[in-house]
Amino acid sequence: MKNLCKYVFSILFVGILFVMGGCDKYLDRSPLDGPSDEKYFANQEELTLVVNGLYSAVVFHPTDDMPINLTLDDATDIGWDRNTSDLQAVGRGDYDSNNGYIRNIWTNSYKVISKCNFILDNISKLDGKMDATLQKRYKAETQFIRAYVYSYLIDYFGGVPLVKSSVSLSDANIPKSAKVEIANFILEELEDAAANLPVSYGNTDIGRATKGAALAIRARTALNNELWEQASKSAKAVMDLKVYSLHPDFGQLFTYDGEGSKEIIFAFQYLRLQKTKTHSTTRGFISRNAQGTSNKIPSQSIVDAYTCTDGLAIDKSPMYDPKKPFNNRDPRLAYTIALPGSVYFGFQFETHKDSLLCWNYNYNTSSPVRIQNQDAINAYATFSGYCWKKYVDMKDKDFTMESELNIIQSRYAEILLIYAEAMIESNTIDQSVYDAINTIRQRPTVDMPAVGAGKSQTQLREIVRKERLYELANEGFRMVDLRRWKLANKAMNSTLYGRIPKGLLANAPAIDQDGLVNYQQVANQKDMRVIEIRKFDGNKNYLWPIPNIEIVTNKNLEQNPGY
Repeated sequence: MKNLCKYVFSILFVGILFVMGGCDKYLDRSPLDGPSDEKYFANQEELTLVVNGLYSAVVFHPTDDMPINLTLDDATDIGWDRNTSDLQAVGRGDYDSNNGYIRNIWTNSYKVISKCNFILDNISKLDGKMDATLQKRYKAETQFIRAYVYSYLIDYFGGVPLVKSSVSLSDANIPKSAKVEIANFILEELEDAAANLPVSYGNTDIGRATKGAALAIRARTALNNELWEQASKSAKAVMDLKVYSLHPDFGQLFTYDGEGSKEIIFAFQYLRLQKTKTHSTTRGFISRNAQGTSNKIPSQSIVDAYTCTDGLAIDKSPMYDPKKPFNNRDPRLAYTIALPGSVYFGFQFETHKDSLLCWNYNYNTSSPVRIQNQDAINAYATFSGYCWKKYVDMKDKDFTMESELNIIQSRYAEILLIYAEAMIESNTIDQSVYDAINTIRQRPTVDMPAVGAGKSQTQLREIVRKERLYELANEGFRMVDLRRWKLANKAMNSTLYGRIPKGLLANAPAIDQDGLVNYQQVANQKDMRVIEIRKFDGNKNYLWPIPNIEIVTNKNLEQNPGY
């Protein structure tokens, strides 16, 4: 059934590809200007095409042909980007208003907003000329996508121009609106959208925005703007739909076999057929032995942040053994990160520099072949000694640069975590908070100890923050989380380490109450690989700069402080 759904939805994407040339007269506009009223869709069929086109436009790859959310964590304390200087500069804290990665996100966002505005400005012209229910749904889908894009903009830039309708170039010098004003606009739009979106679709429309998706992004937006009551209510509304549940197999969720999971609320859809829409995540994540580049990698600190299976940090748990550091750990560590000693993409994965040979299991798992270990000797093997595992599937072995694996943008576990955090921050703690956290921790393939009752607000705050790290690593949430918690100064003003090239840590590093790792007490710290020295200026880096080209061309647009 999952393959059937992928194929059926491909018809929609092939249709988009076939008509995009025709849609350009409607949709291909500069970021803040829109088409004239003389060029609008004339019937239901044309409206269908331009709304479908939005789903292609919003699937955005700002660097290395990877979707945006799979790049963001590599500019935080838990990851690193090797070969994209602009993204690397963001993580290093050494960027300005000419940064290409940041500019790409801004520009693409306003292109999508312009497309949405065009549809919303003209959709009423089809009143009485098409199915009224479908017309309402298309309007709601468009509102959802516009709100989704605006939520990204305010997360990273703060206040931005709030453009609600198509504008001509001569009128495009729009000043910023306050972040809170835009947040309220997003919440209103998503509330309206949710009222007119279905709970689910048939196979021919898999991947479109649903009521649950609108409520989920509403909950996320409210959380990121510290609107606790709205966040918890929207998250609860998703929970009360009774259509979502956690996927029992955590690792499988991020593979082709997990694409039909009830945990997925909204995902970017990909299709290799006629090269309609693919991504290169596999190539960027996998190791050198597997013909990958390992240019997006996890840090040593995210490896050490995961607790032992008793729920205690590695510097406090009697179950932690520095000689066998990956044993007795939260299972999500091994589901999220390729660890030395494991089998990864058909190869023995070992990054110890003395491990000159390794096993290749791709030909025959019972009779593996001994090969030269590129993960140990290649100059561009993973710099940290680890690789990301989410969204790496052996079914892409022959298509590492053309994966069609869907990339999740919202899933039920995040909703439970939003609900828990919002309830904790508003100090309305009850059993439902514990239930939300423990449902995640006790997923069948995770099975971590339940959080016991009677915790203080401070204790629960620490628990839910760390739970977001363990559950959502490499899904694009870390940067905004650190900003919301005002922890970026602490987390990002540090040295980014990889593993010791020819050994292991002599003892556990110190893990603080927020799950942040400090290596000063490690006896052989000097032997650790220094990947990068990070800095973070709290006076400016909590926001990104508005691209310089926008400041130059729009005299009414004020730059963010410090840039």
